[in-house]
Amino acid sequence: MEDLEKAILISFDESGRVESALKLQAVGFIDKIKESPLICSICVERLCFSKLVQVQFWCLQCLHDVIRVRYSSMSLDEKGFVRKSVFSMACFERLEGVDDESSVRVLEGPPFIKNKLAQVLVTLIYFEYPLIWSSVFVDYLPHLGKGAPVIDMFCRILNALDDELISLDYTRTQDELVVATRVKDAMRQQCVAQIVRAWYNIVSLYRNSDPDLCSSVLDSMRRYISWIDIGLIVNDAFIPLLFELILVKGLPEQLRGSAAGCVLAVVSKRMDLQAKLSLLQNLKISRVFGLVAEDSDSELASKIATLLTGYATELLECSKKLNSEDLKQTSMELLDEVLPSVFFVTQNCEVDNAFSIVQFLLGFVATMKSLSPLTEKQLLHVGQILEVIRTQICYDPIYRNNLDVLDKIGREEEGRMVEFRKDFFVLLRSVGRVAPDVTQMFIRNSLGNAVASSSDRNVEEVEAALSLFYAFGESINDEVMRVGNGPLGQLVLMLLSTTFACHSNRLVALVYLETVTRYMKFVQVNDQYLHLVLAAFLDERGIHHPNINVSRRASYLFMRVVKSLKAKLVPFIENILQNLQDTVAQFTRMNSMSKELSGSEDGSHIFEAIGLLIGMEDVPPEKQSEYLSSLLTPLCQQVKVEVLLINAEVQNGEDPVAKIANIQQIIMAINALSKGFSERLVTASRPAIGLMFKQTLDVLLQILVVFPKIEPLRTKVTSFIHRMVDTLGASVFPYLPKALEQLLAESEPRELVGFLVLINQLICKFNTLVRDILEEIYPAVAGRIFNILPRDPFPSGPGSSTEEIRELQELQRTLYTFLHVIATHDLSSVFLSPRSRGYLDPMMQLLLRTACGHKDTLVRKACVQIFIRLIKDWCTRSYGEEMVPGFQSFIIEVFATNCCLYSVLDRSFEFRDANTLVLFGEIVLAQKIMYEKFGNEFLIHFVSKGFPAAHCPQDLAEEYCQKLQGSDIKALKSFYQSLIESLRHQQNGSLVFR
Repeated sequence: MEDLEKAILISFDESGRVESALKLQAVGFIDKIKESPLICSICVERLCFSKLVQVQFWCLQCLHDVIRVRYSSMSLDEKGFVRKSVFSMACFERLEGVDDESSVRVLEGPPFIKNKLAQVLVTLIYFEYPLIWSSVFVDYLPHLGKGAPVIDMFCRILNALDDELISLDYTRTQDELVVATRVKDAMRQQCVAQIVRAWYNIVSLYRNSDPDLCSSVLDSMRRYISWIDIGLIVNDAFIPLLFELILVKGLPEQLRGSAAGCVLAVVSKRMDLQAKLSLLQNLKISRVFGLVAEDSDSELASKIATLLTGYATELLECSKKLNSEDLKQTSMELLDEVLPSVFFVTQNCEVDNAFSIVQFLLGFVATMKSLSPLTEKQLLHVGQILEVIRTQICYDPIYRNNLDVLDKIGREEEGRMVEFRKDFFVLLRSVGRVAPDVTQMFIRNSLGNAVASSSDRNVEEVEAALSLFYAFGESINDEVMRVGNGPLGQLVLMLLSTTFACHSNRLVALVYLETVTRYMKFVQVNDQYLHLVLAAFLDERGIHHPNINVSRRASYLFMRVVKSLKAKLVPFIENILQNLQDTVAQFTRMNSMSKELSGSEDGSHIFEAIGLLIGMEDVPPEKQSEYLSSLLTPLCQQVKVEVLLINAEVQNGEDPVAKIANIQQIIMAINALSKGFSERLVTASRPAIGLMFKQTLDVLLQILVVFPKIEPLRTKVTSFIHRMVDTLGASVFPYLPKALEQLLAESEPRELVGFLVLINQLICKFNTLVRDILEEIYPAVAGRIFNILPRDPFPSGPGSSTEEIRELQELQRTLYTFLHVIATHDLSSVFLSPRSRGYLDPMMQLLLRTACGHKDTLVRKACVQIFIRLIKDWCTRSYGEEMVPGFQSFIIEVFATNCCLYSVLDRSFEFRDANTLVLFGEIVLAQKIMYEKFGNEFLIHFVSKGFPAAHCPQDLAEEYCQKLQGSDIKALKSFYQSLIESLRHQQNGSLVFR
């Protein structure tokens, strides 16, 4: 026994001082003891004599495991011994035959030991009550007279029974639900009334001498009210006792709160609604209304707040579902009585579940949707609900500095509040739809009051008022937004014209700009407000805000505003560009990038906004050229300077990371600027603009020549080439050979992916116009890729997902897209050029393997589509000769049987999957195309050689030929699927690809 206790102590050690080998040895030793047929006796004996809590816990856990896992195989004597021993421990008795005064009583141990003992006893109840051990509860009740230790243990047993078996707050198996029903039925019939009487007597007796014990009793009782006879609680004895406990000021808050929890359980109990309403009336809940105002921060106030919310929720349910108008009226009268207290507690108390309050208020607001107009009382309730929302969404001033600098604490608080506010904003939008005028007036007053409030609350109140206005916008349709007058118009004007003293605060500035952007549709039909909008974005409230996070966001939002207003802003272009001179200039100043901005793409939004402004055809041509030149010239000049500086730093052995970041930022700015110019404008109507972009492209392509191995710069230049393909159209062609040569020269797998994506864009945009370029670069691309990609499938399993393998997999996926784009854009002849023919065989083998067995069904489909296109393009005989010698026989003898037959016979080809069915459709289409191109030559090989290998009956083979020769592709697909499924049933195992 000493060895066992030592082993248990070692196994529980968390100090780190025990050697791992010794700990493993100890765990092995006690695990071996667990397998002993005498384990129950060993555990009970140790529980009687060991004072070590680790040993006690291990023994109780061991007993729990034995009962739970091995109960059916335990002997009757062993079950009886465990039952009697555990029950005696729970009753604070010494076991039979244990008279030693030094023996230990488990109930004198710490709470976690008593909880574990309760869990063991409940496990016995699970298996034995009421069929085997019918008297467990009745036998236990007399022991409650022993006082607090046994009463406390009884509470723990009832709690464990609820947690482990009865409560539906946890997911239960069907077997557990059956046992729970059996246990509850037996308890209702046998002992619930006695247990309730015991609860009443204990609380009455101990309320003054041991209030903590009474709290435990009431907390256990609360769990059981939902399924016991409500008459046992709702009577002239228990209900007065509960309210007396709640209302007596001298009692501890915990006890009073526990009593409130029991009343809430009574209120929430499911029953007939008419009986429920009568119960709610008789409770006279109004007597507790005053408690929440006494100390709104107390634990009791929180419990009362939850009680009142639950009470109001039940009344609302009665008012909605009862058919009698008199009963509905009674429900609403009681609801009107409690609502002021609900509003008060929501604003002033710490409520256990804010979500439940929001759900109640949503339900309450929903009852008003069909009412028009609202009564004076209902309008009052709407105003109170809005005040509840405003109060709840306010940030705590204690976090003001954290939120402004956005440190770790600030980020956590902002994230918490974003989540917390979601339900309240849903409520706001619901109120806004029911009473839009009241809501708008409330927001207007909130803004006015916030501006006038003291500085210690000003920030949070202004932010909350603006957030209300922002969220309210989601409940307004476009038609209302475009109406240029009325309360909403006044509110928008107030928003645009009000100056907030706290505008330097990050949160206030951000929500202000977001709100202005949200109501931009209103400004679209009210040109007189344009100057106010521009001022908001261009002054220190927006792009010139001292907080870089605000100025970045302002740049992005301003770009959205420009997109929505477009031509309306043409008269303001000069003023806008003048205001943005310093912002633009930071991209052309050496070493101007802060660490925060370095390498960031956020600052480029301002250039996109400028591009959208000056790229409109409404701008006069000479002005457009002037504007664009004034932007592109200094940016290009700065690129040239930065290139020289990088070279100098590299020669001096310095790291040019800052200069590289500067060039990245400038390229992003130019890229963003170009988005405002359409291809038609720069190539047809105003070619001078196109010339400027071509000159810029020349400058940026030089970066690839000078720094071919600096990956960030390659990526940014590639991105700009993408833009120029869209902007310059076919006039970009003269620049492509140099660009593509440089991009391909030093490319690793990751860079090759970007290169292929660029080529795909060119093919999709220009189709056969890129044939010459493609014939020039394809051999180099194919040679590089087929040398890099492994011929065998990528490894799978642990350790196989390395960065290198992921890059190769991405390259392979992009290659399939590349080949697919070539084949489907009438460019398959590129594969047959003299310099490309050497790569035809590895390409065919890769496509075949992939079409037959790649794990990604969509990739397989793409490869089958490539084969279909190649068959159409290459299998047209001219003068009796094959265009591609050997291709036809490869398709008939290899592709057809392996891909169109054997791969679909494999059981991994899952017809229930939607993507697999699409792939199957392409495979059937491939067979139809092969028959049309090759005729009987295909049929003879496929049917006479492929089908016999798959053990296909002759009659089905003949029917397949008929379907294939017909014109109904759907009928062919349906038959072929049935055929494959039929052949699968005949086979054992799957075919291997030949």
